[in-house]
Amino acid sequence: MNRQEKELIVNELRGDLLSSQASFLVVYKGLSVKKLHQLRSDLRAKDGSFKVAKARLMKRAVDGEAGVDALSGYFKEQIGLVFAKNDVASVAKILSDFAKENSNLELVAGYFESKVLPKQKIIQIASLPSREVLLAMLCATLNGPVSRLARVINMIADKRQEA
Repeated sequence: MNRQEKELIVNELRGDLLSSQASFLVVYKGLSVKKLHQLRSDLRAKDGSFKVAKARLMKRAVDGEAGVDALSGYFKEQIGLVFAKNDVASVAKILSDFAKENSNLELVAGYFESKVLPKQKIIQIASLPSREVLLAMLCATLNGPVSRLARVINMIADKRQEA
C-alpha cells in the first residue's frame, strides 16, 4: 500500500467519523468472512457501515480531531469501526445482538454526542426502542387526552338524548 492509498483511507475514516452520529469500536478477531458479510448487510439495512483498516491508520484519522482523538487508545488488535449515520439505537442493537450470538465479536467502546462510551453504555443504548417505536409512543401519549375528551363529550350527548 503506497502513501496515497494510506492518505485516502485516513481521509475516508476521518470523514466517516465526523459525519456519522455515532461510532463504535469492535474486536472481530476470529470472525468468519460469512459472519462479517452478514454483519455488514445487517448494518446496511439500518444505515450503518463497518470499516476495517490498520490500527495505525485509524490513529492517524482521529489525530487532531477534538473529542474523537480519545478513541486512539482503543486502536489495538484486530479492531473495526462501525458508523451509525442515522438511527444510533438500531445500529447499537445490531452490534449487541450479534456479539451475543458470536463470541468472536466484542464491543469495545463508542463515540456518541461528543463522549467516549464504554461497553455498558453501548448495551444501554441498544436496549432503547427504535426511533419509529418512540415516535409511536409519543403519538399515543399526545392522542390520549384528546380521545378521552371526545369520549366524555359523547357521553354527555348520549345522556341528553336519553332524557
